[in-house]
Amino acid sequence: MYYEMKYDSPVGRLTLASDGLNLAGLWMEGQKYFGGTVPGELRPNEELEVFSRAKDWLDRYFNGKKPEPSELPLAPVGGEFRQTVWELLCEIPYGELTTYGQIAREAAKRLQRESMSAQAVGGAVGHNPISIIIPCHRVVGTGGSLTGYAGGIDKKIWLLKHEGVKMDGLTVPARGTAL
Repeated sequence: MYYEMKYDSPVGRLTLASDGLNLAGLWMEGQKYFGGTVPGELRPNEELEVFSRAKDWLDRYFNGKKPEPSELPLAPVGGEFRQTVWELLCEIPYGELTTYGQIAREAAKRLQRESMSAQAVGGAVGHNPISIIIPCHRVVGTGGSLTGYAGGIDKKIWLLKHEGVKMDGLTVPARGTAL
């Protein structure tokens, strides 16, 4: 059984999901793939310890602190490839960006493959079920394109600015703004 809690944030209302012990999801209202990795229905239960910890994490984050993903028990549902990509996302420092291609190269190394496509990585990044905490918003296209944020480009920009990312040279694509 999975549980949910709502959290009002500067980027809108967030829905958090838990298996009772671990955080399994965090989605923005209207986000593509909302709740897609959680099997079954979510039941409201704001009393879980993991939700208290996640709320504290989010409070600190939105107040300008830099909490780490490792502070929370995360359990995103996904296969080995997606898990590897999500682990790599957790290693991107605040205020820094990486590209889908860079993640593809590192994921290929970790999975002992010769190569991996940036598009495959884009799919895994786009299906990240724990937005903000697993920082998929820190990934941009080659050349600084702000493509591929399931929560919406406006929210990606807000999060990057909030984290102090230098926005010079970053561009908003005319099409293809969500994976």
